[in-house]
Amino acid sequence: MPTTDHLVETVTSLVEDAVTAPSMHNAQPWRFVHRAGTRVLALYGDPSRALPAGDPDGRGLHLGCGAALFNLRVSAAHHGWDAAIELLPDPRDPWHLADIVLQEPGPAEPGPGPGPGPGPADLYPAVRQRHTSRFPFSDERIPGEIVDGLRGAALLEGCRLIVPGSWHSDAVLDLVRDAALFESADAALREEIASWTHTGRPGEGPATEGIPSYALGPRQYGVTAPARDFDAPRDLPGRAVAAFETRPQIALLGTMDDSPADWLRAGQAMERVLLQATLDGLSTSLMSQPLEWPELRALTREPGSLTGFVHMVFRFGYGPRGVATPRRPVGEVLSVE
Repeated sequence: MPTTDHLVETVTSLVEDAVTAPSMHNAQPWRFVHRAGTRVLALYGDPSRALPAGDPDGRGLHLGCGAALFNLRVSAAHHGWDAAIELLPDPRDPWHLADIVLQEPGPAEPGPGPGPGPGPADLYPAVRQRHTSRFPFSDERIPGEIVDGLRGAALLEGCRLIVPGSWHSDAVLDLVRDAALFESADAALREEIASWTHTGRPGEGPATEGIPSYALGPRQYGVTAPARDFDAPRDLPGRAVAAFETRPQIALLGTMDDSPADWLRAGQAMERVLLQATLDGLSTSLMSQPLEWPELRALTREPGSLTGFVHMVFRFGYGPRGVATPRRPVGEVLSVE
């Protein structure tokens, strides 16, 4: 049995990996609690980091916390632990999102052949390599076997990854542009986004959170690029201008239902897909813009699809990797009780 000090050290390492996950506007809306002397770790959503204008129902918060939960699973496997997960363990506390119990790994069960895809430990090298890229990608098409692997990654987490056909892809990209127009007309939303974007001007928030100016990428030339421009209202001087790919390669992640548990599952699937894509040599970014508006979100789904609700739109391609964005110190997000 590991000592208490060793368990705290292990848990600290797991949380340091967990918080490299993406979250909406890099708000990092998670909090971890370790029960001293046990192998139990609890994940809570942090209401102080909610986004009332862009994410009023908390779906995006759950996605980010689900992504952090998957990273923790990956880190646990890398460190030689199995992680037993219970989602939403306390009906009286909706902010208590998951309990994680670290267990000694059991003997591997023999199977008929190769597994369905990389296990969590295999994905560990990508945990620190995955960064959102807001840069142009090339027009090189992604091989079908890589796309199939990404679909398989989503299925392992109980979700579906849909690669839209030409007309559906065009429709989704049109919705991305519609969302940008909605955003430009909503003063509260623009103010909220500005509060999480750091350009070096006085009075901005802590440097350990939000999106720094060096991660904004170039300003878009033309209207085809789906990358969100967090600097649109302020026009940061000196930003480069670039043409983005003419046919962005996108995919939609969805579930049959739309409950908080589904959001947490979708967040885990989102991160699994992103880590797999990173290992496959792809650059990635996330397009949540049309999903932040109920009237647009419903339109992202392809009629007749088995995916009832879309939770994220991915953009994949070959191009510059994103840069690391800041993270809060582990002492701010982990407490030992």
